[in-house]
Amino acid sequence: MNIQDTIKQQISDNTIILYMKGNAELPMCGFSARAVNILKSCQAQFATIDVLQDEAIRNGIKVYSNWPTIPQLYVKGEFIGGSDIMAEMFEAGELQTLIKDVQG
Repeated sequence: MNIQDTIKQQISDNTIILYMKGNAELPMCGFSARAVNILKSCQAQFATIDVLQDEAIRNGIKVYSNWPTIPQLYVKGEFIGGSDIMAEMFEAGELQTLIKDVQG
């Protein structure tokens, strides 16, 4: 399996997945910490992939999404965005609705 196939599999295997630096317990950058805090505020159940552990994933996810920065959030296979977009959606109430809809 190439890295794009691996990423596609990770995204399809997890309803909500966050590609980030570090993990939910120990984010390794402010943007990743912000993303985790937003998801926790939504009571989201989510998986994380630490891009610092695998350079191929770190570069591959940027190609996969055509998005240059990390963190990256995917919900039901759809790319949502990074921490700024997550924050905007959270402030508008959109992210809470999206997460509630997928977690039922």
